[in-house]
Amino acid sequence: MAVQNRIVKVQKRNRALVKFDASRIWRAIYRAAQSIGGCRQDYLPGINDRIFEAWGSDEKICEFLADAVIVCLNSDPHHHISNFPPTIEIIQDEVLHTLRSYGFQNVADAYECYRWGRHWLREGALTPETFVGNGFPEKRLAENLAWNRARGVDTVAGLNEAVRSGRIRGVIAESLALYEASLDAAAGKILARLRAGNPLRMIWITGPSSSGKTTTTVKLTQRLQRHGLRFLMLNLDDYFWSLVEHPTDWINDRNYEAPEALDIQLLNEHLRALLEGKTIEKPVYSFKEGRRVATKPVKMSPDQILLLDCLHGLYPPISEGIDPAAQFRLYIETQNMLLEGDGSTGRRTHFTDVRLLRRMLRDARHRNHRPLRTLLHWHYVRAGELFSIIPLQGLADHVINGGMPFDLPVLKPFFSGPDGLLPAPEELADYAGFLDARIRYDRVRALLDSVVGFSPEQVHDHTLIPGDALVREFIGGSTLQIPHNE
Repeated sequence: MAVQNRIVKVQKRNRALVKFDASRIWRAIYRAAQSIGGCRQDYLPGINDRIFEAWGSDEKICEFLADAVIVCLNSDPHHHISNFPPTIEIIQDEVLHTLRSYGFQNVADAYECYRWGRHWLREGALTPETFVGNGFPEKRLAENLAWNRARGVDTVAGLNEAVRSGRIRGVIAESLALYEASLDAAAGKILARLRAGNPLRMIWITGPSSSGKTTTTVKLTQRLQRHGLRFLMLNLDDYFWSLVEHPTDWINDRNYEAPEALDIQLLNEHLRALLEGKTIEKPVYSFKEGRRVATKPVKMSPDQILLLDCLHGLYPPISEGIDPAAQFRLYIETQNMLLEGDGSTGRRTHFTDVRLLRRMLRDARHRNHRPLRTLLHWHYVRAGELFSIIPLQGLADHVINGGMPFDLPVLKPFFSGPDGLLPAPEELADYAGFLDARIRYDRVRALLDSVVGFSPEQVHDHTLIPGDALVREFIGGSTLQIPHNE
């Protein structure tokens, strides 16, 4: 499709001006699509189906999307001035805007994760060995899929049969045993470093929202305390900026998901001071008032290890100036591999959808947030993790899969029926133009409809789902003592 283009040059990151090459936009979009298995992963009836009907192949669809990017770029007349052309960053922003505007959410995520991974590579935070490309570590995911396939729960159809037949009980036991074994391995790595004389003083438990960081932190701490280790836990929520420094958006929402929501400079100063044995005046943040209301003196004993449960534990500026040898980073993400239907389409269900359901449940139970609010807020969650969490997972010393094959059957009862938490379709009427929310809502609803759920009695049965299971952090009934920070 021919489109009018008046852009002559592009400004590189070093400010040099080079000739505008439209084919580079197409190649970047095409590579992102191929990295997730093709554009078909984003086929959405009623949203972008006509694009697939009109253009057919991935090559042609990506050409259409690249042309749309060029149209967007040309809409700014400043870009037609040869000395003030669009920058590389502006072009990348327009690529993401175009992909998301046409419903190519998965391609956009792959593009964005790769984009920020390359950023951290240029910054020196990542090496080629720790760079994770589009954020889907294929070897690890292939192993997860093979594990599920060996138990017949690699597809929604297989999972449903396991629930109906009662075979899911054995799958639950094996899944939890695998998670516990991974925790044992993490504890073993930490103890091995300490026994080798490593100056380990900080442990980060990090990963995307609702991956299970709190339960993992408690369980890892229990293992290490049995070996005589002592910890100081720091509540990083106290480092949020005041509400007046968090402007609201078009739906009166605030972005707490980006690392910039925290006072990174103060946090970094305090971490370095604690490791040096100094006393800090840690802020005390009131969420009710939306500001810091006090400070509290905190000092770390020489025999203590600083334990930090944090979304952005891999974000380089937080630990700037701190010896990497003094830190252990554990990364947790829900990476259960489950194919739609009987698996014949090859389309994966989405890790993010499980985490969205978990967070909807947690927000409704413990934060008095309506599930619709969580859904509308999720684009902030996703943008933050694609910038400063998922692209940096290669820095982790240990990775744990916080996703279980039985997550969806366990979560379904909370979102089904007349009292279910899933918003009614009419609740989205006021947000008709919010495509991100609509896509996620339609996808999650269809996914839940396709899954055979547990009964309420099964959900509350501790002989089926033990009280210390990770999922109980969200569904309730946990027998773990979740400590208050500090």
